[in-house]
Amino acid sequence: MESEAKVIYFYKAYDPYGCFSNFSPHPIHCGDRHWPTVEHFYQAQKFVNTPDAAIILKIHQTLTPEAAAAIGRNPKYSPRHDWPKLKQEVMWQGLLAKFQTHTDIAQILLDTGDAEIIEDSPVDYYWGCGEDGSGYNHLGKLLMRMRDLLQKSVDKPMFTQ
Repeated sequence: MESEAKVIYFYKAYDPYGCFSNFSPHPIHCGDRHWPTVEHFYQAQKFVNTPDAAIILKIHQTLTPEAAAAIGRNPKYSPRHDWPKLKQEVMWQGLLAKFQTHTDIAQILLDTGDAEIIEDSPVDYYWGCGEDGSGYNHLGKLLMRMRDLLQKSVDKPMFTQ
């Protein structure tokens, strides 16, 4: 009898495996500045070299990742034209900085073994699985890619891209 593959679900930063959330309180240094969370970094990158670039500082200074997301998702601001092509690479950069900086959560990610990792968002069908589970789960896939990178570099002092 085959054993069923393990699946790890995460969503809210305070839940089990919440450290995988972009809203988790793990500051990063990416680009030329420190960001309070990956979500702050990600949302701000939408507006680089746009007429709305001034909003980047506002996103950076927000007190919570929820506030950063609200600003970044506000339809009155126009994201960069190439955002659909760049957003996964931007997310990867944020995750790389997060897991290089915070070795405690890198170990938690490693400890997931070969389990499938799913962002259990009921509303996000791109980064998460969506309410009905049919979403793309791109964040979970990037986390599993990060885990693969960590597994390959476990004997090295620091991993690289």
